Amino acid sequence: MRDGGRLGAAIQVLTDIENHHRPVRLALKTWGDAARYAGAKDRAAVSGLVLDALRRKRSLAWRMGAEGPRAAVLGALGLVWGWPLERIAEAAADEPHGPGPLTEAERQALASPRDLAEAPAPVRGDYPDWLDASLARTFGDDRALEGAALSERAPVDLRVNRLKTDPVRALKALDPLGAQPAGVLETALRIAAPDPSARSGAVEAIPQFSKGWFEVQDLGSQIAAACAGEVKGKQVLDLCAGGGGKTLALAAEMGNTGQVYAYDSDARRLTDTIRRGDRAGVRNLQVRSPIQPDPLKGMEDRMDVVFVDAPCSGSGSWRRHPDTKWRLTPETLTRRLQDQDAVLDLGATFVKPGGRMIYVTCSVLPDEDEDRVGAFLERAPQFALKPATTREDLASRLTPEGYLRLTPRTSSTDGFFVAVLERRDDRKPKSS
Repeated sequence: MRDGGRLGAAIQVLTDIENHHRPVRLALKTWGDAARYAGAKDRAAVSGLVLDALRRKRSLAWRMGAEGPRAAVLGALGLVWGWPLERIAEAAADEPHGPGPLTEAERQALASPRDLAEAPAPVRGDYPDWLDASLARTFGDDRALEGAALSERAPVDLRVNRLKTDPVRALKALDPLGAQPAGVLETALRIAAPDPSARSGAVEAIPQFSKGWFEVQDLGSQIAAACAGEVKGKQVLDLCAGGGGKTLALAAEMGNTGQVYAYDSDARRLTDTIRRGDRAGVRNLQVRSPIQPDPLKGMEDRMDVVFVDAPCSGSGSWRRHPDTKWRLTPETLTRRLQDQDAVLDLGATFVKPGGRMIYVTCSVLPDEDEDRVGAFLERAPQFALKPATTREDLASRLTPEGYLRLTPRTSSTDGFFVAVLERRDDRKPKSS
């Protein structure tokens, strides 16, 4: 495909997303199925352009002085990808594949875009207006900077599986992809975000991936799992296990001692957990599927650790899923808050006296984070808040209350929130 064809295809995909409210992956698949002539590089370029346009939808509209898919794609090419004006003009006017010649207004906007510093915070931070109050509670005057960081492209992070290998051997195996230590955790490796028009390296193509040496997992997610603390020999329940990423991280830390139980209210999310566990060499995993009668029966008051990776808005993962921030509505957020309250109450029933519950969201909204924990503690006075981590290198990320908050801007991770809640053990003698 020529530049004009890629430009036109990106506008087509964004128009499909806007008109039919499709998730970006589905819209890209629909276009790809119809564009059999498009090669791998073409698909990567169109995908990268669509995602960058979505990441910066509001700031691009401001700087271009126009809204809509065409303005977003032209703006992304000129203001994000750095294409010269004449290259963009040539691509747009490329008949029959381009979307049509640039207007004088478009030329002017690309040559002299509006100053973003004059824009309101939601525009500078590329998020919906209705979220401004919540983000102001979390970040104050830095909310636009945090939002802008959530609009950058994300790297590929991996977790080295100690059940199969060690970081040195894993790093050597990943050398063809340019992996480097990610920092904070010894088992975390990182592959830098590729050029927006290029295909990212296929981790699955590394032979050691199929052997279970490493898993793709954001550094923030790995840190959140590590907040479970000492888990060797323990009874651990991953209550919202999903695809099993944090389940496998917990199992690796347990060293195949104790027992880790994986449960999710949606049985489909657990489909790959057993397969991934087998590949990772996990031998202490039990999958409890909701299709079974009373799958969690008999586990009440018995778990040393209950890990609750709660369903949430996903605002912390906007770098990877930029369409979700434009599809999020107040009504959807309200339903998520109800889900979070319910899963916290459910998780509490399985924590044994002296045990702990780890509450995690991939959200930067206080409505889903501090507010939910505060409301839970009012309902469950037998629980007390503990510092989310004792690691010195993460101490600066702790809030005054002891919560852990990670963001792309401050931690070079996705956005995560972690709270550690310990159940009081009335069996212990009280100190005088």
